[in-house]
Amino acid sequence: MPKNLDAALSRRTTGRAAWLLGPAMVAGVAYLDPGNVASNMTAGAVFGYLLVWVVVLGNVMAWLIQYLSAKLGIVTGESLPQLLGRRIRRPWARRAYWLQAELVAMATDVAEVIGGAVALNLLFGIPLLWGGAITGVVSIVLLMVQSRRGARAFETVVIGLLVIIAVGFSAGLFFAPPDPAGVVGGLVPRFEGATSVLLAASILGATIMPHAIYAHSALSRDRFAPSEPPGAAGLEAARGVSTARLLRATRWDVTIALAVAGTVNLAILLLAAANLTGVDGTDSLEGAYAALRDGLGATIATLFAVGLLASGLASTSVGAYAGAEIMHGLLRVRVPLLTRRLVTLIPALVILAVGIDPTLALVLSQVVLSFGIPFALIPLVALTARRDVLGAHRNRALTTAAGVLAAVFLVALNTLLLWLVFTGG
Repeated sequence: MPKNLDAALSRRTTGRAAWLLGPAMVAGVAYLDPGNVASNMTAGAVFGYLLVWVVVLGNVMAWLIQYLSAKLGIVTGESLPQLLGRRIRRPWARRAYWLQAELVAMATDVAEVIGGAVALNLLFGIPLLWGGAITGVVSIVLLMVQSRRGARAFETVVIGLLVIIAVGFSAGLFFAPPDPAGVVGGLVPRFEGATSVLLAASILGATIMPHAIYAHSALSRDRFAPSEPPGAAGLEAARGVSTARLLRATRWDVTIALAVAGTVNLAILLLAAANLTGVDGTDSLEGAYAALRDGLGATIATLFAVGLLASGLASTSVGAYAGAEIMHGLLRVRVPLLTRRLVTLIPALVILAVGIDPTLALVLSQVVLSFGIPFALIPLVALTARRDVLGAHRNRALTTAAGVLAAVFLVALNTLLLWLVFTGG
């Protein structure tokens, strides 16, 4: 590698360190959407500390998965949907793959809009249907920021919302800390009946989100795209940046983003386990809010609701971005982000209009995400292990083995869940 590339990277990263933190911070929003809140809050309220190990394991797997996604986008200059769109040669197979990925993206959108609607209802008494519509309008404004002001302005807004989310969901722990022995006991992997398996699948679906896998490769591709076409010299030379050094910086980016997301997710479960276990009605977001208000005061409950609102607003645009990339990469069709946002808003508004319990809808949406994980994860691990795709940056054997184990675990959990559901277990 020519020395001038390393020197260029050193100048670029020394003066603009924050420039490297964008892709993972934006993708990390997907790990803090209202579906996470519903799943973790319900798990803590119903089972106490039982599923702490699921949150921790999910975050560890998420680190590996998101790094592989970012690496794929950086090294190839293409997103995962783009690569799959070229490799799945039969049109019917490509459309079928797109359909399942699109359903996953829509399930994500349902969680985000419903979460925002519930938060507005808790804070201001706004009816759920109108709250969903307001959430959709605000998300369109955020997408306009992304479209007109660029990635940096959008990322600034997202990071600001992340701060609000972290404060809103973690504040209660300072007033009512969890039981240390209970937390340690919750690190032992185990289940207690079919409901705990359902919640575990929901937590993993909310933690390892398929649309975040698709989106992170595209975010990294776009952020580190060269200003000029690569040409014969190659992508690295066109960037003026050493790929190896860029990947090391990306590992830090992913570590910081998922450390924040993992800590907040664990804080949500611990807050519920310490304060809501055994309290009637706390298996819903509305009941959890009421219990927090009665037990810890109006301030903590309000912060919780504000965090829920911020999580819905921050994550909705990431879902729209992922859906647009999925469609473009697999079907080679581009639909404006704002148009997609309006279309994908409809299912959530229908759910709110017909009166389906919003917390149940949130939890089940995360189960749908869990079933979509293997379709994103298995191709990601396979592609990043190939020399003809990543060259010298392909996965080491241990990394590939870890990715395979994660995929096997997730597929096994979903199979167990199906068996329990259909047998009445």
